[in-house]
Amino acid sequence: MPGLRAWVISVVSIVIAIVLWDLAVRTADGTLLPSPLAVVRALGELVETGRLGRYAVASLFRVTWGFSLAVVVGIPVGLMLGWFTRSGLTVGPILQFLRPISPLAWIPLAILWFGVGDSSAVFLIFIATVLPLALTAMTAARSVHHVHVEAARNFGLSNAAIVRRVLLPSTMPQLIGGIRLALGIAWLVVVAAAMIAVNSGLGFLIVDARNAGDRYDLVVAGMVTIGLIGLILDNGLRALAAAPSLTRRA
Repeated sequence: MPGLRAWVISVVSIVIAIVLWDLAVRTADGTLLPSPLAVVRALGELVETGRLGRYAVASLFRVTWGFSLAVVVGIPVGLMLGWFTRSGLTVGPILQFLRPISPLAWIPLAILWFGVGDSSAVFLIFIATVLPLALTAMTAARSVHHVHVEAARNFGLSNAAIVRRVLLPSTMPQLIGGIRLALGIAWLVVVAAAMIAVNSGLGFLIVDARNAGDRYDLVVAGMVTIGLIGLILDNGLRALAAAPSLTRRA
């Protein structure tokens, strides 16, 4: 039972990490790192006051909008640029130039254009994820073997049918991998944006707890929450990628 064995190994690894964490706190003098029990109590406090749910929902709201817009825009544009060689040669270098720019470098412009609020965070998530998605889709489209396309044309398929029955199935594995990576980037950006461009969300929770003085238990509680939600989102996409319908198409 490989699945059960992997699950047991993961649980044991987490337990060992927590035990080592607790031992490190107990043996260190004057450490600022809170103990696991203190973090659990902080999580309970956040749940009791409703702050944890409110801030988690705020972050998920921004990720949903920014990432969805990036998928809707980035993947079709990337497929088009990879399918039509001249368009890719024209626009591709521009995307390659913009891609290395850190999403956080856009924060001053985002605040200038959209002000401090959800719109700025959504814009930052969109910028951070649309470029990797477009480039992944462009590379995937270019990797489709021309023999498959020519065979489809010989069978009399229209361009729309070729896209639906050749291009999309051939590129689906790469697209799903790119979507998973982009979702991880989106979750990182929304946390960073909440520290600067908005006054709510899990990133804001960490900054607010730090400014409160010695509430490092709340800081670590926010970090744990971010990690758990990110893990859930990635596992959700992994399960979606393993769905029989997608597997058959790919």
